[in-house]
Amino acid sequence: MRYFLLLVMLAAFNLTASAQWYKLDFKKHVRYPQVAAAKYNALKREMATYPLPTTKKIAPVPPMISQLELEAGERIIMRAAQHFMRFRQYGEASYRFSELAQLYAKANRLSEAKWYYLQSNNISRQQNDYPHTISNLICLALIKADLGDLSQAHQDLTEARDMARSTGRAQDLKLCEEKLKFIQTNKTWLPKSELRYADAAEVTAKSK
Repeated sequence: MRYFLLLVMLAAFNLTASAQWYKLDFKKHVRYPQVAAAKYNALKREMATYPLPTTKKIAPVPPMISQLELEAGERIIMRAAQHFMRFRQYGEASYRFSELAQLYAKANRLSEAKWYYLQSNNISRQQNDYPHTISNLICLALIKADLGDLSQAHQDLTEARDMARSTGRAQDLKLCEEKLKFIQTNKTWLPKSELRYADAAEVTAKSK
């Protein structure tokens, strides 16, 4: 009991006169409405100042690859192709050669793309992989057309069309017919062949 009274006396002495707790009003106070938060939409303001761009379609950028991307892709695909050839998995190697040809075509190295399409096509023929052979012939025809050899391009597409018809591949047949029509009607390849034959004719005339 003595310690309890001592504790109460110490607590009383610790209360400062500035607190004046006995004068506090414990009645219920009036609660005022909360102040509304300020409305500020920075995004809406920016959109009003700088309107959105037009929704007009933009022409797609043609796929191009850098020299670094070419070398990295060439190294990876060639390593995979060599692996499949070593273990006589020729079908898989044929697809890797096609990938390598596509890589060279994107880099505009058409002669190398043509060579690897030919290698892939030789293997796919031996494997009787008709879908892959048709795909190779179509890509090879477009490469030859870009190189100016329209007669060979037409021959490859005709062979691909006949193969698609004989194997009952309607989608491939339709694609071959579209590419044949595209090569026959596209004017971007005509100046290449005409210029080549015109130069030959001019040289012949001068020699005479």
